[in-house]
Amino acid sequence: MNNKIIIISSPSGAGKTTICKHLIKKYKNIKLSISYTTRPKRKNEKNGKDYFFVNNSEFLIKKRKKYFIETAKVFDYHYGSPLKNIKEAFKKNNHILFDIDWQGAKRIRKNFKDDQIIDFFILPPNKKELKNRLVRRGRDNKKEIKKRLSLAVSEISHFNEYKFVLINDKINETIKNLKQIINYQTFKQKNDIKITNYNIG
Repeated sequence: MNNKIIIISSPSGAGKTTICKHLIKKYKNIKLSISYTTRPKRKNEKNGKDYFFVNNSEFLIKKRKKYFIETAKVFDYHYGSPLKNIKEAFKKNNHILFDIDWQGAKRIRKNFKDDQIIDFFILPPNKKELKNRLVRRGRDNKKEIKKRLSLAVSEISHFNEYKFVLINDKINETIKNLKQIINYQTFKQKNDIKITNYNIG
């Protein structure tokens, strides 16, 4: 079996977490890489299932010991993916799924061969819809939503670094397309799907 590192990135609210949950449920041979973070645990989140929640000093100690394959800082909180997650998944003949931002994706690409990685960037249909989704999920206040929308513009500028770029207009259609690409890519290479022009306005 040709084990793959599957990376899914998107601005907050574009749908990557929903997509990742669906893939984990659908594919028994795809395992989610659970990251460490210093941000506070949200309602309904579970330590060890959604993230490993640690304080700043614990995180920085692990980082100094080269425990993480990639780290990023978003809204003053640290995030990191353990290298052992990849090793353990491959040892059990599984693919490994990363729900990370462009910074993390870039670092993983530096450490693994191109044909080992299937990376996706999920785009929102437009800025208005992205804002609606952030409001609907009810997780952030107005100030935080404004910050996330501002960050989204910066994040979206990196979509051309990914092999596959999908606009998430209808979630079921996006998941269907993404699954087709994964099924194909695990056996042989296919021409990259790219979006050359995109306007978040």
